Amino acid sequence: MKQKMILVLLIITMLTSCSTAGGNDHQETTLRSLFGDRFLIGTALNTAQIIGRDTAALQIVRTHFNSVVAENCMKCEVIHPEENRYDFTQADKFVEFGEKNGMAVIGHCLIWHSQLAPWFCVDDAGNNVTPEILKQRMKAHITTIVSRYKGRIKGWDVVNEAIVEDGSYRKSKFYEILGKEFIPLAFRYAHEADPDAELYYNDYNMHVAGRRNTVVELVHSLKTKGLRIDAIGMQGHIGMDYPDIKEFEESMQVFAEAGVKVMVTEWDMSALPTISMTANVSDTAAYRKELNPYPVGLPDSVSKAWNFRMKMFLDLFVKHSNFVSRVTVWGVTDEDSWKNNFPVRGRHDYPLLFDRNYEPKPFVKELLFDKK
Repeated sequence: MKQKMILVLLIITMLTSCSTAGGNDHQETTLRSLFGDRFLIGTALNTAQIIGRDTAALQIVRTHFNSVVAENCMKCEVIHPEENRYDFTQADKFVEFGEKNGMAVIGHCLIWHSQLAPWFCVDDAGNNVTPEILKQRMKAHITTIVSRYKGRIKGWDVVNEAIVEDGSYRKSKFYEILGKEFIPLAFRYAHEADPDAELYYNDYNMHVAGRRNTVVELVHSLKTKGLRIDAIGMQGHIGMDYPDIKEFEESMQVFAEAGVKVMVTEWDMSALPTISMTANVSDTAAYRKELNPYPVGLPDSVSKAWNFRMKMFLDLFVKHSNFVSRVTVWGVTDEDSWKNNFPVRGRHDYPLLFDRNYEPKPFVKELLFDKK
């Protein structure tokens, strides 16, 4: 009887060991296990995910990513809708989710001309406020938000999209009232509120020479003033025919040479043809079909081309992982992407790493299963 019990225990131990080993293999085959020793691999969370409604997406996030950024809930119009009122409801849940799951939490974004609360830069009559008042509002806004999450957020997108393609400064309210000074002020206020937090400048189409050169000048200017800037965020909204990957790489290298890390902060790639919205199209139906050519799925040839190009860019990030500190995908699944309704509502796009069925795209599957 004793020998029989020993045999049963041995069998149970073997089965448990096999099950555990299989579980470890599964756990190891994730995006964060493949790339976590090179750079943070992150994703953006939307409201449905932050409040816990999209549980399938959250399972992907917990499994594959080690960094999260809020898509919208930390932007001014949401978090600071009125001068004397802040709404931290979603932001608190977002930060708590990242902490609970041991992730690097990224704050996005402190100063941006878009999704800005309407009151921020004007007085009660709708006229621009004075430079001193805008400085006071900026400082109060940044200090209140950054201080609330002091020590809990790894880094902040301090200023977002302040420079345009030709290298000039965007004619935003911030620039109109304060000129170039608003950027160093924002970085100073953020650093004072949390001296240990990393600080970033974030923008799109960073492969364009005009914008790239002015951003490099900005980095040098901030450093000369003794201000902290840790990284440049290259948003990484790309398409099937833009940018040239060599141009993208050139900007990565130029930013690194300026003495900062490089982050790909909002990575996605539209699978749809690039369309000029200024074209004079007489056939509206044909135009709408051109805008939304794949309403129920991608043709195999397009899917293969998309996966090949996405893998090329990922390989580029890995190649330069000595200075690339984070790669963040702008959404969890295709269903989440802002590309679906841009530039017109009803448009279906396929720009992210996981499809609408929460399944990894082919090039991601190859990464996960070929490297077990």
